[in-house]
Amino acid sequence: MIALPQLDVDTPFPSVHHALEEPNGLLAFGADLSPQRLFSAYSQGIFPWFSDNEPLLWWSPTPRAIIELDDFVCTKSLRKLARKQRYKVTLNHSFERVIHACATIPRHHPSLDTLSDETWITKEMQEAYCHLHELGLAHSVEVWEGEALVGGLYGVGIGQVYCGESMFHRKSNTSKLAMLALVEHMKANGMAFIDCQLPTEHLTSLGAKAITRETFINKLKQHNDTLTEEGRLSPTYQAQWRKQEITP
Repeated sequence: MIALPQLDVDTPFPSVHHALEEPNGLLAFGADLSPQRLFSAYSQGIFPWFSDNEPLLWWSPTPRAIIELDDFVCTKSLRKLARKQRYKVTLNHSFERVIHACATIPRHHPSLDTLSDETWITKEMQEAYCHLHELGLAHSVEVWEGEALVGGLYGVGIGQVYCGESMFHRKSNTSKLAMLALVEHMKANGMAFIDCQLPTEHLTSLGAKAITRETFINKLKQHNDTLTEEGRLSPTYQAQWRKQEITP
């Protein structure tokens, strides 16, 4: 039987070192998806992951997958696609549409040779992250073909770290093009790395590596300068994530 801490709205998170080994990283349940709770979670290396009709579950697994910016794998075909400038890439132009696309686009089921509409990005999650975006803490990258949104990704910014949540594509390689544009933008602004949460074969092909939770938490702390001493978003952080067109 699993003994798991239950969080009330005002209950702080337990130490991530108390996360379960099985299921890997499960830390607590309960509380809410308020901006304060989400910012506290990501600042400590914790993220929510649950499905409809499940309690709100909080995770901090080990190992953790990250992409160091210089390690991102840009294939010749992806670089060629970027040079063609067939698509326009923007930052924070259409967060709501990106997260909705990530939640609804059919994906291949990991154990079946079929497409599935199942998603962990519930309506509650979409509303919570849109609120976080309005406050300047969640960010999207959009890939456009004319007026059509054909690819993108979204995540949370913690200091110089981008905590990636999900991506989608409607045209070949457009999600990878969004990732390339994000990497180049982060490099240009002296940022640190991308948190990919859990290692997967796909992420490894993009340059992700697995590190221990302890190493991840230490790296996150070194680059977590999101707020000023007064508790406002720092001017540097705001400038890095301002709405703009970005070039992969």
